[in-house]
Amino acid sequence: MRLIASDIDGTILGHDGTISTRTVEAFAAAAEAGIEIVFVTGRPPRWLDPIREQIGHTGTVICSNGAVTYHLGTERVLNSHVISWDTVAQVRDIVTALAPDARFALESLTGLHVEDGFLGNRIPAGSLNVVPAVLTADIADGGIVKMLAVLHTGNADEFLELVAPGMGALIEVTHSAPELALLEMGPVGVNKAVTLAHYAASLGIDAADVVAFGDMPNDIEMLGWAGAGYAMASGHPQALAATALVAPRFEDDGVAQVIESRLAALRLA
Repeated sequence: MRLIASDIDGTILGHDGTISTRTVEAFAAAAEAGIEIVFVTGRPPRWLDPIREQIGHTGTVICSNGAVTYHLGTERVLNSHVISWDTVAQVRDIVTALAPDARFALESLTGLHVEDGFLGNRIPAGSLNVVPAVLTADIADGGIVKMLAVLHTGNADEFLELVAPGMGALIEVTHSAPELALLEMGPVGVNKAVTLAHYAASLGIDAADVVAFGDMPNDIEMLGWAGAGYAMASGHPQALAATALVAPRFEDDGVAQVIESRLAALRLA
């Protein structure tokens, strides 16, 4: 184990915005042992305060499902992959034809741009610090790294099953919303695993020496790529099906338990 790659929400971070003391201490012990730590999340760079403030992480974070590599200490984008406006327009037409009530938002390197109706009653605007706006081509000037589509009924699995076949090779489609019909769409050929592999290679670390944790469909590729990919026992069935390794439930500090066990094994080796 030379590198630990962990998802954030539902894996180490709860709905209340806190990371357990045991988990914080486990990551600190791993760092002290010389193991590289990288967080790999669907979150954009501006929503990383929990790992900076609670874990004290100031290194690399892979954001927006692999579309952005960000250095938390210097608050600098190291690399990014963007979606063209033409692709946004085509995807919007496809999704709207299949789900006329869908509403959209665009995550760019300059912020989150949401159209009227996207937030609804299930996504509180105050938690996002955004104002609904008309989605126009000039947003692409800021580098669109993720496209979001929401239905205010149903769930993400149903929404994904409805629209994914119509996408072809136009865009990557996934989700990480356990209770909301919210889809996350990114540049073709980009996911958590692809960007993590590049990052690990830059450090001279092979997949076999990577331990990864995740709980949702947007973690599937990462869990399959890592030498030891752990799905959370409390995670989505598709994440659990993607790997033979299962960490205990989030509520039981599953990530901390695995890290503690692996560190103990290293000390005995």
